[in-house]
Amino acid sequence: MMLGNLKDQPADKIIELMALYAADTRADKVDLGVGVYKDANGATPIMRAIKTAEQRLWQNETTKSYTALAGDAGFARAMQNLILGDAVPADRIAAAATPGGTGAVRLGLELVKMASPEARIFVSRPTWPNHLAIVKYLGLPLIEYPYFDEATCTVDFDAMMAGLADLRAGDVVLLHGCCHNPTGANLTLDQWKAVTAHLAQVGATPMIDIAYQGFGDGLEQDAAGLRHLAANLPEVLICASCSKNFGVYRERVGLLMALSAPATKATAQANLVALNRLCYSFPPDHGARLVTMVLDDPALRADWMAELEDVRTAMLGLRQQLADELRQRTNSDRFDFIARHRGMFSRIGASPEEVMKMREDFGIYMVGDSRLNIAGLNDRTVPLLAEAIAQPCR
Repeated sequence: MMLGNLKDQPADKIIELMALYAADTRADKVDLGVGVYKDANGATPIMRAIKTAEQRLWQNETTKSYTALAGDAGFARAMQNLILGDAVPADRIAAAATPGGTGAVRLGLELVKMASPEARIFVSRPTWPNHLAIVKYLGLPLIEYPYFDEATCTVDFDAMMAGLADLRAGDVVLLHGCCHNPTGANLTLDQWKAVTAHLAQVGATPMIDIAYQGFGDGLEQDAAGLRHLAANLPEVLICASCSKNFGVYRERVGLLMALSAPATKATAQANLVALNRLCYSFPPDHGARLVTMVLDDPALRADWMAELEDVRTAMLGLRQQLADELRQRTNSDRFDFIARHRGMFSRIGASPEEVMKMREDFGIYMVGDSRLNIAGLNDRTVPLLAEAIAQPCR
């Protein structure tokens, strides 16, 4: 029988962690594993502007017919403005809506495989596990380049550039646009410029996964490195997600942009359309429509930006509180990097054994590589986490 030939797949570590957390009966347990934003009450709220847009859409929408194979053109235009600003002229940008940022990554790698099956994909070590899984599933050559210094919990830029020294023309380098997942350690603008110059010299193509714009240093600052790269290289792939910064996780809102020479745009666009048709025909529209309405309406956009800024500063406050608590408990600056990291995640340098002990003794649930979700904390649970982390340091 055909299906009898299938092999069991390895369990997803995050899903396993969710099940363990759900089964834990302790009242003071803390979930820092799942990569979803939560407010101080542990809820993932619908943003005000999205709720208002949804009410308007419900009142005014007259059809559920298909839009276009590449998705609604207004969504692509609004997202291009948000991410790229005026860094790149529109005649260089081909774009297609996708089911979430994951769909954009998958579609982008499919496009690479169509254009250049021998292209090697350089991916940071560590990175979001699904990057590795998709590259391997598509059978593309995978090379990991150093990125994170486990001792200092900062970007090891010298090691990164040494790892990219082997790049050749036609290779693809996957970079995190901001708020690196899982480490929280980001490139500076000067480092972005150095990477750009190196890619230009060797003729490699960057693929930028930007899933957290606005969660780090602000909407404009979080896109600064990407914009410099896009303005100075002939070809760039950008995979964008709206799950986090618009809070539309279950609506699956993403966009793939392929930047090339104006003469190549039409062909790139046709290939994106063909890939959408092959993968899922028409992309989902509901969430993309809401995002477009928010970005195109000045009042809704202003309200969204204000709420997003509240989210960003709340996470920065939790980071600083945790770093201060750890400094007090350890009498050292060892964990000050937590306040310097950006986004939802930090990788704190604990061993798998220490992570397990924190789970068993304190009910602290984080991924085995010590990646924790800052947004899973609140004022009450920060001291609990600090006490758990500090134990091995005493």
